[in-house]
Amino acid sequence: MKRAGSKSNSLNRPPRPLLIVISGPSGVGKDTVINRMKELGYPLEYITTVTTRPRRDKERNNVDYHFISRERFQEMIERQELLEWANVYGNWYGVPREPLKQALDRGQDVAVKVDIQGASSIKKILPQAVFIFLIPQSIEELASRLKQRHTESPVDLARRTETAEKEIKRLPRFDYMVVNRPGEADQAARAILAIITAEKCRVKPRKILL
Repeated sequence: MKRAGSKSNSLNRPPRPLLIVISGPSGVGKDTVINRMKELGYPLEYITTVTTRPRRDKERNNVDYHFISRERFQEMIERQELLEWANVYGNWYGVPREPLKQALDRGQDVAVKVDIQGASSIKKILPQAVFIFLIPQSIEELASRLKQRHTESPVDLARRTETAEKEIKRLPRFDYMVVNRPGEADQAARAILAIITAEKCRVKPRKILL
C-alpha cells in the first residue's frame, strides 16, 4: 500500500517548469507574437533581454528590452550575470541569468526571446529547454516586413535578408517550427501555447537545471 501511495504522490506532482526559447530571423515578428501571448494570459515569466542597441520608436525601456551601455554590458559579462550573449548586427544582446533562475526555482515556466546565435548558445548550456523557431511565410515576405520597419538602410536590409536565408537552414536544430504569417500573430501565439501544453503532458518531462 505504501508503494502504491508513493506512486500516486509522484503522479500528483506539478509539472516541472519549462524554459521556452523563442527564436527566428530578424523581422519575423518575435516581439509581436510574444506580446500577443501576454495578452492571451498564459502564466509565463517573460525574461527581458538586455541590449546595447539604440531604442527604436515605440519601444519601452525595461519592457521591450533593457537598454544599457556597452560598458554596463561588459560589466555584466565579467560578473557572469548573463546566461548567454552575442553580437548581432554590431549590437550586443544578452539574457540575464538571475531572473531566469529565480523563476525556474519557484516552479514558473519561463520564455526568452533570442536570435539564432543566442538559441544555439542556450542549447549548449540548457539542452532540455524547448526550442521554437518562428519562421516567415517566405523570404520575400520577410524582406517586405523589414522594409516596412524603416529602420534599416538598403545595405542593411540586404544583409539581414541574406542572413535570414542562412539562419533558416538551422531549423533542424530546433524542436518546433511555428509559421508567423502576415496578420496572423494570434494564430502563431496560440500555436506556441499549444506546444507548451503538449510539453506539460510528456511522459518523461524535461528537467531544466541552471
